[in-house]
Amino acid sequence: MIRPLLLSSLLISFLTACNPERVHYTNELKEEMADSKIKRITNTDLVETVDNLGGKVSAVVQKELTTQLQKMTDPAGRAKLCQLQNMPRTKAIAEHYALDIRLLGATDIQNKTLNSKEREILDAYLYSAKQKQSPISNIQKINDTLFVYNAAVPANSPICEACFGKQETPFAVWHLGFQKREVIRRMSETKKRK
Repeated sequence: MIRPLLLSSLLISFLTACNPERVHYTNELKEEMADSKIKRITNTDLVETVDNLGGKVSAVVQKELTTQLQKMTDPAGRAKLCQLQNMPRTKAIAEHYALDIRLLGATDIQNKTLNSKEREILDAYLYSAKQKQSPISNIQKINDTLFVYNAAVPANSPICEACFGKQETPFAVWHLGFQKREVIRRMSETKKRK
């Protein structure tokens, strides 16, 4: 009599110990523990990683938008593309890297929702475009947790006219908002692969 009771209590405790939710959180727990480890990362390391990722991401997104705009003739569809809607690759990249991806134009220089540093950078990009200077990418540390990578769209790109209409100076700039935590996570993944 004691034996079946003992076996049934062992079986019940075994089944409750094998809770599937517990397994579900194991990967998240490992990731959280890895994030909380002390790492020596300099600002130079962070900027270098943002620059590397930003260059790759902006090139891919620009290529996808250009390709989609060339296929689309409907003005409403083009407007959605310029808002980066209906672009599966861009959406996947934004989700994978936890990125804020936007296409900005000359009117965004007055956009108060953007950080003042970024508005100044946009103004400098517009000035460079008017002077026909070759623009270079820019990285701004907005606060302790956010880096913004900006890259100008080439003036001869169909993106400028399709998304911002006829302009005296063709102008568009990519905004990629990187969360510091995600950048550090990417740096850790890269080191593990080496």
